Formats: sequence, C-alpha cells, structure tokens
Amino acid sequence: MKFLKGFGFAIVLALFIMSCTEDQEEPVTLSTVSITATIAEASETGTDGEINVRLSTSPGIPTQVNLTIGGTATNGTDYQLIENTVTIPANQLSVSIPIKVLTDDLDEGTETVVVTIESVANTSIKIGDENSATITISDPSGSLIILKPEDARSYMVNPNATDETVALFYNLKTISLSHFIVGQQDAFNSFYNDNGGDSDIKKTTGQDPGLLGSDFLFITDDQNDETSGNWFYQQEQIIIADAKEAYNKGMVNAFSWHFREPYEGKSFYTSDMTTFQKENAFKSILPGGENHEYYKQKLDKIANVANSLIGDDGKLIPFIFRPFHEFDRDWFWWGQSFCTPEEFIALWRFTVEYLRDSKGVNNMLFAFSPDNSITSASDYLARYPGDNYVDILAMDNYSDFFNLNEAGMEAANNKLQIISALANERVKIAALSESGYQVKDGQVEDISGFYSNYLYNALTKNNVKIGFMMFWYNGSDYYYTPVPGLNSTDDFIDFANKPASWLADDLPDMYSLP
Repeated sequence: MKFLKGFGFAIVLALFIMSCTEDQEEPVTLSTVSITATIAEASETGTDGEINVRLSTSPGIPTQVNLTIGGTATNGTDYQLIENTVTIPANQLSVSIPIKVLTDDLDEGTETVVVTIESVANTSIKIGDENSATITISDPSGSLIILKPEDARSYMVNPNATDETVALFYNLKTISLSHFIVGQQDAFNSFYNDNGGDSDIKKTTGQDPGLLGSDFLFITDDQNDETSGNWFYQQEQIIIADAKEAYNKGMVNAFSWHFREPYEGKSFYTSDMTTFQKENAFKSILPGGENHEYYKQKLDKIANVANSLIGDDGKLIPFIFRPFHEFDRDWFWWGQSFCTPEEFIALWRFTVEYLRDSKGVNNMLFAFSPDNSITSASDYLARYPGDNYVDILAMDNYSDFFNLNEAGMEAANNKLQIISALANERVKIAALSESGYQVKDGQVEDISGFYSNYLYNALTKNNVKIGFMMFWYNGSDYYYTPVPGLNSTDDFIDFANKPASWLADDLPDMYSLP
C-alpha cells in the first residue's frame, strides 16, 4: 500500500508539472477588440457617421488595430480620408473614428462604408465577434439645391454685398447641409454667477461659440448721446468691440433689435405700454406716419455702426440683422395684433431698402424670425416680405423645449422641417435664431439629456438643415449653457461634440469663397 500511495503521488505530481508547462506555453488572452457603428446612418447632406473601436479590458499599453476599409463609398472622395490603422491609447478602452461625409453635385444614391478589423499588433488581444461595422450614406441631393459659389449673389437681398458678406451667405448655406453653428447671445459679456473671463461655452468646451449674438437696443436708445461718459454709449463701444473680436476669431456675428416704442422710448414690451401706444406705435413709423422720421434716425444709427465695423484685416465685418423678431406673438409692439400683414411687409421692405439703397449698407444679411406658433408653410409665409428681402429663414423657439420630452422635441423638429424645406426651395439659409432652456438657481433644475438628446435631435432629425442655432445669454443666477462642475456640463459637452455641432474652432474661413 505504501508503494501504491507513493506511485500515485508521483503520477499526480507529473501531471501537475505537465499542466503547468502547457499553461506557460499558451499565451494568456487579456482582452478582445470589437468595432461597432455608433452612428450608422449618415447623409451626404445631413449627419456624419461614427465608428467606435473598443477593448473589453485595457492592457495598459497603446493598442494598434489594423483595419480594412471597404464598401461602395470611396475613402477620401465620398468621405474624409480615414487611415487603415487606429491606436487605442494606454489605459483607455475605446477610440472613435468620425466618418465625415463630403458633399458633391452627383446623384449617387445610397453608399456604404465598411470598416473591418484585420489584425491587432498586440498578440494577447483577440478579435471579437463584432469585427466589422457598416455606415450607410444616403444622398438626397436629387431634391436639394446645391448652391454654387458663383451663384450665391443672385439669391441674396443685396447684389452689391461685399465679397466677405457673399462668402458668409454661401458658407452658412453650405454648412447647413451637414452641420450647424452653435452660438450664444452676449457670450463675451454675460456669465453665469457673473464669473467673467472666457465665454461660458469656452469655459466648458475649450472653444468659443461659433456665433456671437448682439443687440442694437442700447446703440439706438434715445438716451445714447454718443459722449464718452454716457452709459449707453459705453455699452455701444463694448458691443462693437465684441463684434470685432468675434470676427477676428473667425466667428459669425448676429444682431437682434429690441427696439423701444417710439412715443416715449421706454420699453419694447407691450405689457409696459398704454393702449394708445400698442395700437399706434407700429403704424406711426410707417412711411407717412408721425414717427417715421424718428424711425429713420434709428436706422441711420444702425447704418453708421454697420459701415464702421472694420476687422483687423481692414475689411467691413459682415453680420446678420434680425429685426422685429417673434412678430407672430404679442409681447412686442410689432406683434401680429398691432399691425396687419400688409403693414408688417411694408415696413420690412422699407427697412431693407433704406439700409441697402439709401445708406449703402453692404455687409448685412437679413433674417426673418417669427416665434414658434407656425404649423405650416402658409403660417410661416403669412407675413413674409418676399425672397428679395430675406436672406435667412429663421425661427425662435423656447416653449417647445419647456416640455422636455419627446413630444416637445418632435414639435420643434416638425417646425424646423417646414423652415428647412422652404429654405431649400428658395435657396436661403434656415436657422434656429433663439432657443434654449433656462436653468435657474433654486427654481428650475436641469434636465438629463436636454442638450445631447432633445435639442440635438430636434436640430437634426428628418433631414432638417439649419446653418446655426443660438442660445440666449447666461445671467448671474441662471444659465442656458452650463459651466464646468454642473449636473448638465457633461451633457452639453456631448452636444458640442456631436457630429453636426460646430463651435468656433470647427469653422472654415467663413469670409472667403472656395
């Protein structure tokens, strides 16, 4: 029995040694690598695609993954060139590959991009079951009018516009086919918690907004006497400096006009006005009205500012002018209850002709922007002054986003579809000229996914094509765009990093034609 026991022990020991030897010879698999299409539906005139290469666990060193690029779309022709190797950095699990679709005039139908994992440089990493990803690129160009640089001037309000203004029109239109510029009102001077310095969007994302919103309110105020000690004139100088800074950074400028009523010059809100003022303010500034000359003086001031906006390059700074916004509501004295469609159209046309023809303003694009009451193209066009008087078909919309659910998002998207389609038919630029959701300290909390889900989908679903969208300004105890450290900060960063969203550093040269 002792012999048998010893013999048995020897056999077990030998088997154990053999087992250990075999285990040492076989490589240990630390991780698998897979590839998926995180944005699988792209469009030549819409959304870019995105592919993600992911490790199940990190080996702690950089991982080079070799790829095969295939499909019916041509790498470097139908989409920006992507390399056939990608490296996942050490201690990271994944890396994304953007499929940036290139626009052309060819009707190519639907094409595909197929990216397959061929091999991995690290032999301890195996290729997983998900080893291929496909992006579908649709091409609805048959129904879209693609603007050519040489034709841009013929679709603009001002055929004598400066070359830089023509380029701005063309580039905004072209950008709208696949991206939108993210802007903010008064971004250089209004901050959450009054924390100055960089714009709040730059504090959060590392980039300024691509568009700066400003206002002619203080510039045209009755109390602006244009002396250095005057508060309103000081605000004028700040606004002009901001516009120049934005231009010099390659950003886009847009001016709204909260124009105070002409009788007392105190307010633009009808809630502050007498019945007489509400019923007569708009009519009084029409040609022949008792305040028409007063109105022309305000336009003279706007023209003087426009004609003196010079960038560091010595050229006139182009900008978007958006007068009489939200005219389909009644909170402003130019609202629909206080003038007929014919009166509104007459004043709009006079405004354009006076600035363009009488004052020689050639660096201005005109934006037409009701609020969100529209439900059809006929609604939108009810007070439309005509294609010869409008460059940008826009809309302001806050209240659809107050619902903060799918229904609100779909309502906003439906309205943007109307504007987008009209802009395509008329070769104009579509835009969401004011929007956002105000989060207020102690009163209104942020909503999970507002930016990257509700807002982004409203701006991009169903072939919506807008050139820009603009958030309203931040204040001491509220924000429309979050700063670092808030619950919604990561959500906003995700929104800013989405394929269609462009901030300042993403912009091409907006003031040169290709």
